[in-house]
Amino acid sequence: MAQPPSPSTIFTLTFFHFLLFTHATKNPDFHSLLAFKTTTDTSNKLTTWNITTNLCTWYGVSCLRNRVSRLVLENLDLHGSMEPLTALTQLRVLSLKRNRFNGPIPNLSNLTSLRLLFLSYNNFSGEFPESLTSLTRLYRLDLADNNLSGEIPVNVNRLSSLLTLKLDGNQIHGHIPNINLSYLQDFNVSGNNLSGRVPELLSGFPDSSFAQNPSLCGAPLQKCKDVPALASSLVPSSSSIMSRNKTHRNGGPRMGTLVLIAIILGDVLVLAVVSLLLYCYFWRNHANKTKERKEEESNSKNVEGENQKMVYIGQQGLEKGNKMVFFEGVKRFELEDLLRASAEMLGKGTLGTVYKAVLDDGSVVAVKRLKEINISGKKEFEQRMEILGKLKHSNIVSLKAYYFARDEKLLVFDYMVNGSLFWLLHGNRGPGRTPLDWTTRLKIATQTAKGIAFIHNNNLTHGNIKSTNILINVSGNTHVADFGLSIFTLPSKTRSNGYRAPETSLDGRKNSQKSDVYAFGVLLMEILTGKSPSSAADSGAGVELPKWVQSVVREQWTAEVFDLELMRYKDAEEEMVALLKIAMTCTVTVPDQRPKMSHVVKKIEELCDVSMCHDSVCESPSMSEDACGGAIN
Repeated sequence: MAQPPSPSTIFTLTFFHFLLFTHATKNPDFHSLLAFKTTTDTSNKLTTWNITTNLCTWYGVSCLRNRVSRLVLENLDLHGSMEPLTALTQLRVLSLKRNRFNGPIPNLSNLTSLRLLFLSYNNFSGEFPESLTSLTRLYRLDLADNNLSGEIPVNVNRLSSLLTLKLDGNQIHGHIPNINLSYLQDFNVSGNNLSGRVPELLSGFPDSSFAQNPSLCGAPLQKCKDVPALASSLVPSSSSIMSRNKTHRNGGPRMGTLVLIAIILGDVLVLAVVSLLLYCYFWRNHANKTKERKEEESNSKNVEGENQKMVYIGQQGLEKGNKMVFFEGVKRFELEDLLRASAEMLGKGTLGTVYKAVLDDGSVVAVKRLKEINISGKKEFEQRMEILGKLKHSNIVSLKAYYFARDEKLLVFDYMVNGSLFWLLHGNRGPGRTPLDWTTRLKIATQTAKGIAFIHNNNLTHGNIKSTNILINVSGNTHVADFGLSIFTLPSKTRSNGYRAPETSLDGRKNSQKSDVYAFGVLLMEILTGKSPSSAADSGAGVELPKWVQSVVREQWTAEVFDLELMRYKDAEEEMVALLKIAMTCTVTVPDQRPKMSHVVKKIEELCDVSMCHDSVCESPSMSEDACGGAIN
């Protein structure tokens, strides 16, 4: 027969459970989560939510610095109110999709750190919650397929970082306000009771974003009937005339023939005036557009210097029999098309000038015209181009085509509409400028590292890493440009530019993968400090950025290193310090002590795990909700 537990054993177990309970309740989010489970989880789906375990290990819960930062509880048959969750002040991600929550959405203004909010496929009712418009860090807001009513508030424009706004499948009525959100990518208000005209700023979204709103009109839906409505309001209809005549017949004096003729002539005159005004309006617009087009054509013919048409840039070096060589198997244009294209100079570098070229069909490419390069002949050039043309990666600028002649060499790339990291960091600093936020900087650093690592994995060296060669495309993704061309640099053209490793300062042609790592480390410091390597120190020019950073850190003033524009992200200071340490490791003087780029990528990705970078990548303006679905679902 089993012996009953001794009093000491009972005491030990009781004390142990007491300690666990005490430890759990020390977390300020403990009681809020437990209250939420008690009121919403009547089916007991959240079995791991108990006092014997750390709440940061509970199902659907993620923590950052021992506070709940992410709560994903989808399709669990939860119901009732989500009110207890309003106390989770450090929450960044909240997804309660496909449950049975009901009633109005509570006041969420305390969740000031919230980035992602997904409440679709529930039974929430009431009007659009005004408290949501105060969550200025919000990137994605999905309230689709609920029972929300009322109107869309114009205050939604406060959510200046919003990428996703989904309100489809509700009972929202009224007009769509003039929503002006620069980064908005996903927008859907279909299946509501909206009316009026689609605002022009939203007309670029597909018609599916506005479908099943019978009283909604304007691009991309059917055209609004404004002109007929205007005419009918100004010109009396035949029915109104008949009604008028009927009134006279029934009681008033009978209308004379002259009066009737005067009314008809007046109607005709009003209609003629309206028609003339409309004709003048449309004719003036047409004339202005024609005039502008002629002026543009005239300007493009008369421009002199570097910004003239490509025909003046490269025609002198053409040779018979030489053709454009394309790498994707499809010839997108002829050489003559490129030479006829209007061109705008984007910048000059050691190897030549880069232009933005607009072809006759409206497509845009970037063209690099190589000048004063060190090359032995056509074969060497073609061999290098074949190597570069085969490289394809989401974080490099792929070479699309090239042209070779003795006196003219052109490289063609995709045009990156959002410019360079240099401009994002240093361009137009001052009032009215939108600062580059921490999430975007970390994302750019991560994607740049991946692009350089890919180049290194193909046994190549970049040789010219700097912020002007880190480009951002229309989707906000980072692409490394100008790689693999440093072997063509003339000895007289090599000079220190603030990114060069000490071993290459005398001869830039001696670049290696280790010197690339050094340059990337300087780039990280530029991202963190907001300082250009050419003007690193406030006290005097000529001080290298790595040396300045090391001197500040040595004096234990680490916080003084960071860009003032980053000081508002207090919750990210640990990640900034960690990235700074990676940068300092990359910029050590001895090349062999620098890490490989593949290792650097791994370290940054580990940092991303700590700082919820997976969510941050989804939150930044480059990614759609579909692309980051794996991080939420």
